[in-house]
Amino acid sequence: MASHRIMALVLIVVGAILLFFAYQSSQSLGDQVTEAVTGRFTDSTTWFIVLGAAFAVAGVGLLLLGKSARH
Repeated sequence: MASHRIMALVLIVVGAILLFFAYQSSQSLGDQVTEAVTGRFTDSTTWFIVLGAAFAVAGVGLLLLGKSARH
């Protein structure tokens, strides 16, 4: 397995884990109260969402475009 494919899979897995943590954090009582009062998630939940999505997109992009960039 090529190194770029392994790196892509690692990025996708890390992104999925961060998105799972974001979901778990958003379901906490404190985060739901903060969202009800301010209309926004807490900073930590927002960072989990942003970083999880970025890692997942980067992994998928590397997986799809990594092969075509090498040829």
